[in-house]
Amino acid sequence: MEVQTAVMCVFFSLLLCSGDSQDSVPDSVLNCCKGDVLFLLDSSGSVGSYEFSRMRDFLSELLLPFSLGPDEVRVGLLQVGSEPHLEFGFDTYDSQQGLQEALKRTRQLKGDTNTVDALLMAQDQVLKQGVPGGARPDLPRVLVWLTDGVDIGAVQEPMARLRDEGVAVLVVSTGHGNYQVLRDVVSPPAEEHLLFVDIDDISIISEDLRNAIIEIIRVKRLQVKSVTTTSALLEWRPMLAGTGYYEIQFRPIGTEETAGPGGSGTSPFKRPNQPFKRITRPGDASSAQLNGLHPDTTYKVLLTPKANLEFLNTLSATFTTQPVNPPQPEVQTLSTVTVSESTSNSVRVSWGPLQPNLILGYQIEYSALPTGQLRVISVSNLQNSTVLTNLYPDSQYLVTVSAEHFSGKERAMSVKACTQEVLPALSDLQLTTVGNESVQLRWKGSADGLRGYWVTWERGLSQRSTLYLPPNLLSTTLNHVPPSARVCVSPVYRTTRGEGLCCTA
Repeated sequence: MEVQTAVMCVFFSLLLCSGDSQDSVPDSVLNCCKGDVLFLLDSSGSVGSYEFSRMRDFLSELLLPFSLGPDEVRVGLLQVGSEPHLEFGFDTYDSQQGLQEALKRTRQLKGDTNTVDALLMAQDQVLKQGVPGGARPDLPRVLVWLTDGVDIGAVQEPMARLRDEGVAVLVVSTGHGNYQVLRDVVSPPAEEHLLFVDIDDISIISEDLRNAIIEIIRVKRLQVKSVTTTSALLEWRPMLAGTGYYEIQFRPIGTEETAGPGGSGTSPFKRPNQPFKRITRPGDASSAQLNGLHPDTTYKVLLTPKANLEFLNTLSATFTTQPVNPPQPEVQTLSTVTVSESTSNSVRVSWGPLQPNLILGYQIEYSALPTGQLRVISVSNLQNSTVLTNLYPDSQYLVTVSAEHFSGKERAMSVKACTQEVLPALSDLQLTTVGNESVQLRWKGSADGLRGYWVTWERGLSQRSTLYLPPNLLSTTLNHVPPSARVCVSPVYRTTRGEGLCCTA
């Protein structure tokens, strides 16, 4: 649990807050995408009014840069409460003005956290392709779930069905509980699609979440990567859903094509219209390696999806291979920094790769955010981790690891790390019968850091009721409690539930 909590709290310090207006967003975000994005918003009683307001404002900021419309991005909002409520569907708003006004009008449902029923509605109605009001066929579909992580229910199976149907699942959690469950339900890669953040700092993840959505719904295109003197890697977004195949054709562009009449080209191929070479890849592929290329030569490549029942456009790209002796890139002596083993007063910081032949030593700087005292420690070039101690509980720290090269150069990377809350356990739970099927509960709890108490009890075969109480209450009376029913009380803190107690009526 300590390792999981630490992993949740790691955020690279390069995260930047999004601007307040569309003018501050790069033009590449506008008209970049085409797809249907459904937001599943936890609107139950376990979410405080302030937290709900912050999540609603976060959605407004997140969606502001997108171009909306029937041929671009469409957005829906489904609220989670005792009963799911579709605030608006995909075909409701095709302008930012309408969408932003609708978000301002959105009100919290309260009630139980019935996420499973909301997911069933999402699967059967909102995200179902080809039905009235549903998603558009043959376009990317995205489900973004915003939750406080409290009492999320058995969501693994309905989430798995959505992923099997081609829906990309992303999760934003404002609590630190249920990490393994949330990691299981998101679409890979989990490090990009599962974001944990304190509600007061939620704006800091706007850019990362927006980029993750854009990567999924960006208009399909062909990319050329890892170009060497004799090879290149092609990557594309899958278009055939595992059926059919991809035909790839490539050839060098001749002198006449690159320079025109009377020009001079750098390509060693003097004849125009060299014949295409052809390779194929199966329908479930999304990349292909081109080998046997000539150095310092410009190539044209065509990618044609071949399917029996539909016609898909051919994608094209051009690229130039590296010269025979290209400049060698600088060795990356520090590429990862991670945090683990978090407690209330310590965390372990690790880095890599370990390259003692290139590194003289490491320096670790850390301070509590926003204005804590800076502390510095140094470790040898044979060490790839250290434990930071004497930290404040329930605090966020900025940690910077610097690698000093033998050449005199220095490379640094930063992460944010969180220490755990101190979670006082509940004590002295007393249950007293006060009438026919009524019981009175009394308990003792610490008010430090408490957000409230979560009471659950059985109401019959396979039935359970829940009640959320404010932190100043240390007793309550429950009605219609059958004999031998199990009654439990748990303290709720900012990041998770504390250790509770149970009694039998």
